[in-house]
Amino acid sequence: MPSIKEVFRMSLVTVIKASLSFTGKQIFNGIAFQVKPKDRIGLVGPNGSGKTTLLRLIIGDITPDNGEVRLAKKSRVGYLPQDVQETLSGPLLQSVVESVPGRVKLKNELKKADASLKNLSCKHDQIRAAGNMAEILQEINRLDIEYPPHAAEKILSGLGFVTSDFDRPVSSLSGGWKMRAALASLLYQKHDLLLLDEPTNHLDIPAVHWLEQFLQDFDGAIILVSHDREFLNRQIKSIISLGHEGMRSYSGNYDFFVKASDEERKTLEAKSRKQEQRVKQAEKFIERFRAKASKARQAQSKIKLLKKMEMVKGHSRVKATHFSFPEVPQSGRIVVSINGMAKGFNKKSLYKNINLTVSRGERVAIIGTNGCGKTTLLKMLAGEIDPDEGKISLGHAVSMAYFAQHHSNMLDFQNTVIQEVHKVIPDKSIGFVRGVCGAFLFSGQDVDKSIDVLSGGEKARVSLAKLLVKPGNLMLLDEPTNHLDISSSEALINALSEYNGTLLFVSHNQSFIKNLATKIWDIREGKIIEYPGNLTEYFHHIAVMKNESAGPFAWNYPDKESDKTKILDRKEQDRKKDKRQKAERRQLVYNTLKPLLAEVKRLEGQIAVLELKQKDLEKLFGNPDIFSDKNRGVPLLREHKALREKQDKLLLQWEQNQYKLEITRKELEVDLNSNTP
Repeated sequence: MPSIKEVFRMSLVTVIKASLSFTGKQIFNGIAFQVKPKDRIGLVGPNGSGKTTLLRLIIGDITPDNGEVRLAKKSRVGYLPQDVQETLSGPLLQSVVESVPGRVKLKNELKKADASLKNLSCKHDQIRAAGNMAEILQEINRLDIEYPPHAAEKILSGLGFVTSDFDRPVSSLSGGWKMRAALASLLYQKHDLLLLDEPTNHLDIPAVHWLEQFLQDFDGAIILVSHDREFLNRQIKSIISLGHEGMRSYSGNYDFFVKASDEERKTLEAKSRKQEQRVKQAEKFIERFRAKASKARQAQSKIKLLKKMEMVKGHSRVKATHFSFPEVPQSGRIVVSINGMAKGFNKKSLYKNINLTVSRGERVAIIGTNGCGKTTLLKMLAGEIDPDEGKISLGHAVSMAYFAQHHSNMLDFQNTVIQEVHKVIPDKSIGFVRGVCGAFLFSGQDVDKSIDVLSGGEKARVSLAKLLVKPGNLMLLDEPTNHLDISSSEALINALSEYNGTLLFVSHNQSFIKNLATKIWDIREGKIIEYPGNLTEYFHHIAVMKNESAGPFAWNYPDKESDKTKILDRKEQDRKKDKRQKAERRQLVYNTLKPLLAEVKRLEGQIAVLELKQKDLEKLFGNPDIFSDKNRGVPLLREHKALREKQDKLLLQWEQNQYKLEITRKELEVDLNSNTP
């Protein structure tokens, strides 16, 4: 069995009996746990339970009142908060590449060393400066090998940036894109442990899928907070739960945790009931026989037993958001008509000649990359902005309610919670409004809190409460689960499942889309492509389209096992029909990619030769006698510098050709491993 010291050495993080309080409220009371290499932990609990606080405790932003948080020596921990502060500056790609600790410092030291060497006349000083310069070059070379710039480009592209964004100043990006830039920087640095607080906020579905794959391939440990049940389930292997009972740990994913914690609660409740029965029986015996001499000894024994008995405490039921939408009046059969709609901003066209209808009772999920116009579409449907061309009409007897992405802008920060909800339904009694607030976890004095002191999640719940009391038979929802915890998100899903009106929504939350959507609107290149069915069926459609044709269907979605089986069955059925077309495609691919592949291989060969030459020189630099002769040492340094500069130019050419190769692959929609000779 390993000793305590050995356990500490095997752990990236060790939390030892840590306690923490804020303004008299206890957040943690003697919590203890470890994070080992390759651990994948989901951190769950209701809003306000301390999830973000625990992450900040681990990175040292907060110090515990008692106890200790130990990080392993030389371990590197990366943290993505929900609200990203501006930590990057300068051009996007450069800022990500230079986020590697020590890289900028080394480049500055190299410039100083080079300038110093040129100005030195003393032979001894020249030898010392040249040796220092050689060490700097070796360290720069190590960083370039471990953190190549093309890896940063791949990460940025995966998160939705295009090549033209790479030279844009980070300061010019919107808040959501700054979060992506910060996430790219974090992923590029290859930390030992990633602390991710709602990393899918501000991501679109394609970026979420890319991030899923990246994290599954990530070799380090992860602690993840997410309100997306599907995303969480696929990433984690254990759970840390924060709640009224303190901190509890479970093996397995979130689904297993829900079942296990429910079984645990039922077991404890049963034990508690049995114990209460035993106590009552003992108390009756004591009361009955305490005065009888023949039974006095037994009565005293029972009294002592009761005093020593440790009472079993059942888990208190966690308060959860629970509500349902009232029945809404029926609208006409056609709820929304879009005819010849076009829209653009700043000479950029978002939509052109869109013609669609929404029928009563449909639940339409609107998906697409960030910036494609999802929120703009909802704003046009809500009447907040007009289309440039065409017309958007609401059908007969349609009453609309709109939950904006920046819903807090719709709140009066001077009001209390109860005042803000009551103003929507002034004809209702205060008692009724209190009941509504209670369903959204605002009870007692909480209803008298001012809106301006509420957290993001609390403001979201107030906005949802306002929507509940006056829903309309057409609801437009823009990222409604942002700032909600998992239980609140699932309560909203359950309520909307029973809602009898029509729903159009934008969400990156796969659980939300999967459980609600009856139709998908996929926005691509100014068009809205309509797919009947839910998210799983949509993934199947996309996979089939990717298999059959090139063009806009280029998102790399992971498919469910059942979907993969269906695709394979269809491929088998159509094998003979497609055989000739695939042969022609392979020939086209080969002819197109052959010169690009040859150029990439040629450059790789030249780069390898230059690397060998540099390594040979670096071995010489390890010999201090080399620099005893100025006429020998300095030319070698200059030769090394020239080789490096030539290598940098070739690397740039290689990256450009590699990029052309990848673009051509996508355009031809082919996997080189299977389709080229």
